Amino acid sequence: MTLNRRRLLIASSASALLAACATGSTAPPPPIVFVHGNGDTAALWMTTLWRFESNGWPRDRLHAIDIPYPLSRDDDTKPQEGRSSTAENMAYLSGEVDKVLMATGARQVVLIANSRGGNAVRNYLKNGAGKVSHAILCGTPNHGVYADPKRNPNAEFNGAGAFLTRLNTPDTPNGDEVTEGVKWMTIRSDNNDKFAQPDGAWIGAKGMPTNVTALGPELKGAVNVVIPGIDHRETAYSAKAFEHMFGFITSRPPVSLIVATEASVVLDGKVSGYFAHGAAGTVPTNLPLVGASVELYTIDARTGERLGAAVHRKTIAADGAWGPFNADPQARYEFVLAAPGYATTHIYRSPFPRSSGIVNLRVEKLLEADKDAGAIVVMTRPRGYFGLPRDAITFDGKSPPGVPSGVAGVASSKLKLADDTNRPLIAVFNDERLVGRAWPVANNEISYLELTY
Repeated sequence: MTLNRRRLLIASSASALLAACATGSTAPPPPIVFVHGNGDTAALWMTTLWRFESNGWPRDRLHAIDIPYPLSRDDDTKPQEGRSSTAENMAYLSGEVDKVLMATGARQVVLIANSRGGNAVRNYLKNGAGKVSHAILCGTPNHGVYADPKRNPNAEFNGAGAFLTRLNTPDTPNGDEVTEGVKWMTIRSDNNDKFAQPDGAWIGAKGMPTNVTALGPELKGAVNVVIPGIDHRETAYSAKAFEHMFGFITSRPPVSLIVATEASVVLDGKVSGYFAHGAAGTVPTNLPLVGASVELYTIDARTGERLGAAVHRKTIAADGAWGPFNADPQARYEFVLAAPGYATTHIYRSPFPRSSGIVNLRVEKLLEADKDAGAIVVMTRPRGYFGLPRDAITFDGKSPPGVPSGVAGVASSKLKLADDTNRPLIAVFNDERLVGRAWPVANNEISYLELTY
């Protein structure tokens, strides 16, 4: 039996299991709303959705939201262009929950959030919990990234600030930090979460006590899960985190942690950019980048070279969508993005085993400091960080530059090449191997090798 056939059989048996007993009846499982973290996009939930689907969860009951302005304000009480307040985040989540309830006809949803997304979930539930059955917070800094009443007390991530102090004030006599009427779970690392460290090194204040420990993401009154070795993003996007999510919602383990391959794959997503054009445009948004163009090429898995003409082209309209595109689940693709004020961005990806509507793409910019290079190639891991010596990582045959040993806290590694030779570049991260090509900076081009797992 082939691996793909075995995966399809696993998914089929999981569907039967859920239909029979996930809710104790023939009723469908609850819809799930996924909330990303600070500066991130819905795309980070792609593999998590695939794992739910591979265990029989209906695709139309899995909804990952895109916060339009995903970065928090420096001071939550002061408007800041291109960024969102805690109140705005909560309001957006509330609207998305109502849309999902209306679309599915369900009475309640499950909320699953990573990092800052958990702040929106807690804030939303603090103001009324009737529409939610379960809340799962993954790596959320519930007691702050730091806790100091004198250091920017209006910062969203200050555990001694106004926002988190309000959320952590118990509403019940037993001192629980969670809202009643909802089943709560937190998932945290033992000591490898960059935002739950006793020293402020990862927030640009090395040597400053944060007054926060690895226990920071836990909440009194919740089921608090610890997964050794995982990093801040892996608390949400890893297979181990999924296993705990699935078990908490269904009261039984998933049939498999393997992503089952589909015979027919359709891809789509949103193209976005940055809040402002020019050198100052460093604030990412999840708004459609109207007028941008996208081309897709099938590439050789060994060399990254294109295997013919573009297989898909589109100019981005008001909805931001770059698809739909009927993909080959065995093929590797190069995405080429272009827009005024941005670099031509070449993104190389692993094969897509399943369909996804959240293959979101962001057009990038060349930094002034990189414009003297022959070529710039970036290896990036959106769903986790690079950990040394935890992970086996090479970039162009060498140890990845810019990745320190110890706590996993860096999600990208950049090669600044002296020449612009269009040659293959290989990125290896544990079991995933990517190949891409270098493109000349002189032509305002940049390459990204984007890992899936």
